[in-house]
Amino acid sequence: MKWSQMRREDIRKHVFEALAKNVNFYDTEIIGIPGSHLDPKVFYADAPFLEDAPFLSALVHNPNHIGCHTSGKSESFFDGTHAIERELIELCSVDILNAEPHSCDGYVTSGGTEANIQAAWIYRNYFIENGANLQNISILCSSDAHYSVYKAANLLGIQIHTVAVDEASRSIDEAVLKQTVESCIERGIVHFIVYANMMTTMFGSVDDPAKYERVLKAAQVDFKMHADGAYGGFFFPFTDEKQHLDFGNPAIDSVTLDAHKMVQAPYGTGIFLARKGWMKYARTQQASYVEGEDTTLIGSRSGANAIAVWMILMTYGYLGWKEKVHVLTYRANQLEAALKDKNIRYFRQPSSNIITMRADDIPKEVAKRFTLVPDNHHQPKWYKVVVMDHVNPEILSALASALPAV
Repeated sequence: MKWSQMRREDIRKHVFEALAKNVNFYDTEIIGIPGSHLDPKVFYADAPFLEDAPFLSALVHNPNHIGCHTSGKSESFFDGTHAIERELIELCSVDILNAEPHSCDGYVTSGGTEANIQAAWIYRNYFIENGANLQNISILCSSDAHYSVYKAANLLGIQIHTVAVDEASRSIDEAVLKQTVESCIERGIVHFIVYANMMTTMFGSVDDPAKYERVLKAAQVDFKMHADGAYGGFFFPFTDEKQHLDFGNPAIDSVTLDAHKMVQAPYGTGIFLARKGWMKYARTQQASYVEGEDTTLIGSRSGANAIAVWMILMTYGYLGWKEKVHVLTYRANQLEAALKDKNIRYFRQPSSNIITMRADDIPKEVAKRFTLVPDNHHQPKWYKVVVMDHVNPEILSALASALPAV
């Protein structure tokens, strides 16, 4: 049974009950915390409209969600809203990503970039604790992977090796992957942090994790696999129920989600999820003044963001969310049909809401008018359309009409 839709009044009640369980800086003798509610001289905590605005009220109350609340202790001052974040992590891991109940940890990050770095940090530390060194650990990913994996390699002092994708299918060739891994082994690299894409930001393309698993197992090297669902995590599982980029796949130990994309949550709202037992490799014991210490990259973070994602998902429910995803897919189908009629070259992952078109087929004035995003601002080869909630059929029809036949 997937998560159910919740009435607006019940959502409001649930959030306000959680806020009531948090510390109230005005009514208690709290003098040891380096924080407070938002400054009342600027943000009006007693504004009447806040009674009907749970998210805005959460912003004013300013709960600190430092740490990971799905494992061990957390700061008791904010128990109420921590519980909402735990509900959100369980919903995402079980109802969306097919984990067994209560089998995952996780937290709301500042975005997909942080979540991807968190994964590499955890696995790097795991490898080092088991005898590896920085020189024999490498990130392994496709050439379409998000730039955050390069940030992770740079910050963590480890190598990164990419596998070229086919220009037409955007998929990696298993033979090329095998050559890449063999080349790494020849140079002493025997520990791999794999990033498998669940819809890339530019193309919406999806990796087959089985290719990585077959090649790396055959090579008898150690590896851990992370699914980067920063774009596709709230979309792809609803359009392809046979996909293998979630916790239903034993080879996947962690997943990135990004709620400020498809979920339309406030910017600065990603999610990191990992199977139980992994967060300990990011524990910072020096954070001894934090109850439960800290296993997150970001440390202090706003609880309001977790509340926003929970509210959105509960407003829709599983069936309502699936319907929303399929509406966007239908709109993308209409654009794809128009592109075929005009012989415009494009790439689209089946059932994706991203369509990426060859830049040579798109007049520059059309790209500018519709703010089509290039793969490279200096020498674009591709322009993409992302069918979000605001991209209605009229806009897509206008784009199709503006495009000349090739």
